[in-house]
Amino acid sequence: MRFPVPILALCALLMAAPGSASLLDYVGECVPFARAASGIQIYGDAWTWWNQAQGRYARGTRPNLGSVIVFARSSRLQRGHVAVVSRIVDRRVLMITHANWSRQNGARGHVEQDVTLTDVSPDNDWSEVKVWFRDTTGLGTTIYPVYGFIYGKPVTAQLAPARPARELTGAKPDYVGALIDAYR
Repeated sequence: MRFPVPILALCALLMAAPGSASLLDYVGECVPFARAASGIQIYGDAWTWWNQAQGRYARGTRPNLGSVIVFARSSRLQRGHVAVVSRIVDRRVLMITHANWSRQNGARGHVEQDVTLTDVSPDNDWSEVKVWFRDTTGLGTTIYPVYGFIYGKPVTAQLAPARPARELTGAKPDYVGALIDAYR
């Protein structure tokens, strides 16, 4: 039986984390997690995803559910970072699900679901963001440069459309997300 590539990537992740019953149990780097969670088949350091997507997947400056946001390299993110859009709150606030950001139980690598991210770019184009940081229980003070969003829609016939994992969004968003839900 032949399985779609996203299923194989998920199986590889689950096999890498023995006893895992969920994509959210993954512990490791952001890149393999984003690949399995989004279905977008790009490899290599996170910051390289943007250029690798050119000619393969649609890209843009507006978030879509299941799209991958690509953080540029910076002094704090020497390999960049990738995360998957799990909820869109409004035009300047969204939630991401990603791995290897905050420490959990003293260690990095864990998955965080529905983490608040806000657009702080002067032109409202998602080129600069702030991210909720569990260690300080708030939006961090660091502004991270972002290339944009990679969508699961391939621009070449050789790739199948990406299918995001169902587990991207959940009933327990971070503190900011919970407040947003309470006031909606």
